[in-house]
Amino acid sequence: MMLKPIRVTDIRDGGAERYAIEAADRARALRDDCLAIVPRLMTPLIPLFDALARRWLMRSQSPYLPEITKIAAALGFPGIWLLNGSYQWGCTALAREEDGKPWLARSLDWPFRGLGRHVEVVRKKGPAGEFFSVTWPGYVGALTAMAPGRFGASINQAPLWRRTNHPWLRLYDIAANALNTWRLRHMPPDQLLRLVFETCGDFAKARRKLETTPIARPVIYVLVGTKPGERCVIERTEESFWTRTEATAAANDWHETREQWEARVGGMNVLLLTREEAAQRSRARQATLSEFSGTFADHSFSWIVPPVLNPCTRIGVEMCPATGDLRVVGYDVVPGHELPQQVTQVCNIQGERAVA
Repeated sequence: MMLKPIRVTDIRDGGAERYAIEAADRARALRDDCLAIVPRLMTPLIPLFDALARRWLMRSQSPYLPEITKIAAALGFPGIWLLNGSYQWGCTALAREEDGKPWLARSLDWPFRGLGRHVEVVRKKGPAGEFFSVTWPGYVGALTAMAPGRFGASINQAPLWRRTNHPWLRLYDIAANALNTWRLRHMPPDQLLRLVFETCGDFAKARRKLETTPIARPVIYVLVGTKPGERCVIERTEESFWTRTEATAAANDWHETREQWEARVGGMNVLLLTREEAAQRSRARQATLSEFSGTFADHSFSWIVPPVLNPCTRIGVEMCPATGDLRVVGYDVVPGHELPQQVTQVCNIQGERAVA
């Protein structure tokens, strides 16, 4: 199979709006691939879903509303607001030190096809300096990013607040939580992460901002700096946080079990898995990555094995802000294979220096 190269785009001048306009064809291809799993009867509803996402973002404290508005208008097709209002199903991440330098490795799991095939890396800048973001055309937030000489971070979706217990009622709880999010006026957590990369000069400032800024949805941040000991997992609800600097691996459940919270169920299992099965799957992914005996510096991505590799895996990332190294690889569904396969070449950014 021919592996597709991952595009690296410099948008330090022109920003996300210029990037989206120049990548309009790629943005449309991404949207079409992602929506391929949506039943045909629901396809006519995409403009409605897009309008609902737009209305929610307009009510939030998003600092990037003008940017999304311009991108959506310039591209001229529905789906941009929906992309910026959506949230990944699951992830696995580990922050640890190798030779005294903090590293962060993460896999991103989302059921939508095409995300791994269309992944790109953009080089951005803000008042605090430059950074690289692993992203897609038309998307303005940050799910995985690295600022050479400052810090790197990624987002995992937090567990689900449950009002019920039966798996068949999980969709009801998801809908009820969405209504609660609708009432909040806080910033989306992925847009907060982008703001942190633009405005925070070091690990300590980034940690504090991620801990204390009110957000619209619960989230798990994994953060690494450049010095020994600069690594942590920040578990967030809308206005509270719990931070740990040991056992710095995360999947999609709280480190300590909390009543009425349930580990995320990914993919098509949303009506099938029990709460115990969901928790076990999240723990298994976290434990597998935590027990990885190799090194992230060896360029192999050999830690992406089951259960870290699962039917929803789309992206793998390794980063070290201290050395300026960033590596990205895309996975996607391939006919004839039970699990996603590598569909891109490894994007390898080495030794990038910090630029303020």
